[in-house]
Amino acid sequence: MKIGTKFSKILVPVDGSESDREAIELACRLGKATKGKVLVLYVIQVKRSLPLDASLDSEVRRAETILSHAERIADQSDYDVDTNLIQAREVGPAIVDEAIERGIDLILIGMDYRKHLGGFDLGDVVPYVLKNAPCRVLLLRRPTP
Repeated sequence: MKIGTKFSKILVPVDGSESDREAIELACRLGKATKGKVLVLYVIQVKRSLPLDASLDSEVRRAETILSHAERIADQSDYDVDTNLIQAREVGPAIVDEAIERGIDLILIGMDYRKHLGGFDLGDVVPYVLKNAPCRVLLLRRPTP
């Protein structure tokens, strides 16, 4: 990344984990530096047995709580963010589609340190986004416990 790279549109996918705070704070700092916009996105993953537009009230309430928390974090950074809640079959493709649709310059993903079967694990979403994103991707992993 060149010094002086401008990110006019930054997408921060959130999931309610502790890493959300650091990712939002960093996105706000980058947004301020470049006078860019920050979009915080929550994706509700809808089971294939349900219609994509199914009413998932408890999931929507959880998502709205997480997005409200994201707005408070941004307020503490003295920065306004936009938030969006979408429903999709898979989280990774939804993030990439949102980035394409909105002309995003940077996807900033925060993630906790996770282990699976004794080894570090990126999960399914991060590798998909890294492979398919139409823009730069910044992965902010929290330290090992």
